[in-house]
Amino acid sequence: MPDGMSAFPGDGHAWWIYRGTDGAERTAPLTELLPPPPPWRDFDGGPVVTEPAPRDDAEIRRRLGAPEVRVRPTSPDEADMVNAALFLRRPLIVTGRPGIGKSSLAHQVSRELGLGRVLRWTVTSRSTLKEGLYAYDAIGRVQEAAAQGALHGSETPAGRLPGDGAPEPLGGLGDFVQLGPLGTALIPRETPRVLLIDEFDKADTDLANDLLGIFEDGEFVIPELSRVRSRMPDVTVHTDDPDGTHVVHHGRIRCRAFPFVVITSNGERSLPPAFLRRCLSLEMPPPDEERLAAMLAAQFTDGAGPERSAMIRDFVTRALAGGTLAADQLLNAEYLRLSAAGPDESSLNRLLHSLWRRLNEVGTA
Repeated sequence: MPDGMSAFPGDGHAWWIYRGTDGAERTAPLTELLPPPPPWRDFDGGPVVTEPAPRDDAEIRRRLGAPEVRVRPTSPDEADMVNAALFLRRPLIVTGRPGIGKSSLAHQVSRELGLGRVLRWTVTSRSTLKEGLYAYDAIGRVQEAAAQGALHGSETPAGRLPGDGAPEPLGGLGDFVQLGPLGTALIPRETPRVLLIDEFDKADTDLANDLLGIFEDGEFVIPELSRVRSRMPDVTVHTDDPDGTHVVHHGRIRCRAFPFVVITSNGERSLPPAFLRRCLSLEMPPPDEERLAAMLAAQFTDGAGPERSAMIRDFVTRALAGGTLAADQLLNAEYLRLSAAGPDESSLNRLLHSLWRRLNEVGTA
């Protein structure tokens, strides 16, 4: 165990790297705190990108609120599973009711451990593995080749693309390749990127099985680049980060540090056993009064007091009575309560019936 692991004294969780404290108790960088991976999860991708991952402090603050207000894990189980996923280099499936903060967990880990912008892949029923890895704009490439041919008084023969004996388009092949969130997360780095795969319940049944190989191998091939590797061994492509680029060698990307992957699910469908075997699982309970109070304090610099406490108790009571309430609904009510131009107390009390309508009742008579 690295020496830095003893940096967290006293509470019986000295092995934790992530503690839900936004790094307040972390005394060393992640590369020193994180132990070597298990031999079966040790990847050797390269050349290693040395530039730090881009930051997105505004997005993290929008989601989590002020960094000086720390929203601790909902339970020791949450921190246990996050740290186990970091140690074992395994994806973490987070299940629970809608709106209780499952996706926020990825941002909390990123902010505390200094892992930069969270890569987000929002899954739909039409999502495919390739969408998460990369996109190739073949039509755009042909159009630019035609434009270049017209500019130089020549044309690309029908059925042939630039690189097959025809002039290269103005921007080059890499200008038409865009890495997706998963593909960007697998770029070789010494420290992991954070990848959020959100709304996994909506995925086609094949997507979970298609992800198995990627999670096991930590690499993928871009065929459009691989087949021209003898003539173009290094191609600069776009990444999922704003204005980001990466040099792909021989059409293959292989990770060095396996990304910290959070897969959110509402628990509405079962996942294949083979997929579950390659992941860790965390059932996230609804936030209690203490955590809700911390969430409000992180978003609102004032307003703490008996009225807020009473609103939180009311909210929790309604949530315990059945149905599904989301923390966003409490945030909406608190914003209106604190707004100088918002409703008065009696109007707000009337509004709460609609603001706190249970999600499973929406759209029903």
